[in-house]
Amino acid sequence: MKQKLRCWAIILVCGAMFWFSSISNVQASDRLSQSDSEYILGRLSFGATSEQLQAVKTKGIEAYIQEQLEPQNVPESPAFTPYLEKFNSVYQKPLELQRQYAALNQQLKNNPNLSNSQIEKLEQKKNNLKQTARDSATEVHLARAVYSSRQLQEVMVDFWFNHFNVFVNKGAIHFWLSDYENKIRDRALGNFRDLLEATATSPAMLIYLDNELNTNPQSSSAKGKYSGLNENYARELMELHTLGIDGGYSQQDIITLARILTGWTVDYNGKRGNEDGFFFNSQRHDPGEKVFLDRQITAQGIEEGRQALDILASHPATAHFISYKLAQYFVADNPPANLVDSLAQKFLTSNGNIKVVMDALIHSPEFSSRDYQQKFKTPYQYLVSLVRMAEIDRPNFERMQGMLRQLSMPVYLCVPPTGYKNTQDAWLNPQAMLQRITFASAIANKRLNPDAEIEYPKLASNIGELSPQTKQAITQSPNLRTVLILGSPEAMYR
Repeated sequence: MKQKLRCWAIILVCGAMFWFSSISNVQASDRLSQSDSEYILGRLSFGATSEQLQAVKTKGIEAYIQEQLEPQNVPESPAFTPYLEKFNSVYQKPLELQRQYAALNQQLKNNPNLSNSQIEKLEQKKNNLKQTARDSATEVHLARAVYSSRQLQEVMVDFWFNHFNVFVNKGAIHFWLSDYENKIRDRALGNFRDLLEATATSPAMLIYLDNELNTNPQSSSAKGKYSGLNENYARELMELHTLGIDGGYSQQDIITLARILTGWTVDYNGKRGNEDGFFFNSQRHDPGEKVFLDRQITAQGIEEGRQALDILASHPATAHFISYKLAQYFVADNPPANLVDSLAQKFLTSNGNIKVVMDALIHSPEFSSRDYQQKFKTPYQYLVSLVRMAEIDRPNFERMQGMLRQLSMPVYLCVPPTGYKNTQDAWLNPQAMLQRITFASAIANKRLNPDAEIEYPKLASNIGELSPQTKQAITQSPNLRTVLILGSPEAMYR
């Protein structure tokens, strides 16, 4: 009974802090200084740590920003190394996993007299292959978010993975998941056109949005599930990945793009010599003439698709759409039009150089203005930031994924191609607040690692300036100070 009363007391105090602090923050309008390290790190990382704050103090915030924009030059954190080594010890190439999975299917198919227990064992082996691939990818993903020194790169991975979302439990995506995410990671601050083709040719995307099935209906290879045109990927490629829903394309453009992408499929057995799993099947391709977005497609075969990607990546509507989404993620749910227009111009003049666009965004007046300070964290951002700011040693990532499930944002499990939203209206509601405060209490009580002590002075320093409401709540209930900070408005906004 006492425990329940204590829990409700925490919830009521945190709720009151959240309400009154939110009101006072909205009224603030003076501009933040670029030297405000906690704020900058809150936007460009998943939460400040004492080591990170010291690095900024030593180098200066501008040097830190420029360093983060070049992640390949940033040495990885020693704390992350054991997780990467563990992942590499169990990692197998997707095609090898595919072959093992296919061999198990063949055993089931070729042995009709198998007993129920034998069938069950083979099915369990199949499930284990998928589960191991998914679970190891999830652990190393969360470990990177918590420990990586390349924090801006990991924040960009969060942004781009949701932009180019795939759902892990569809088909064989389990086996291609880590490779897909690493393709995104390697290009997260690179060139958008390169990133676009990397996702377009990934088996994960081809499976998820059904382009592996996309076939010229008039082809001699049009048989069974490969019997016709599939518009799914073509539609989402324009609506979600490039032009945006108001990008000025027509239904005919969707059909034409689907025709252009016929034959872009998956090599499941590796017999065609492509370890990446992508295969252009010319027998299933539509070779007819095509006009796409008022442009004549002059290339042939696989080059038609590359020409279409060139057109999409360089289109002004794409520049605007990507710029809007970046500004929404990093600045405000409803970003100012002048900022979006400025970023779109940078996108076009730099030929889609993501680093150049991000540099402009970070140095924009809007990025450092208190007018746009109220950016509510997604459940993923919130939970990862708690672990980072509390500096929890060796957190249980399986439990973290379980918490994310309960918060409706588990890693890799967003079903629709839109990806998880990053706006306040998607995540701020009474039930979600109750869950967040419950998990803040659980983390304060060592739920993620019974042996890890949370050092309150470090936590208080990492989170930055506290509102008068939060300070008052801590003064009144000092024995609850850790959970009150973890459940405070300061912890829920970035």
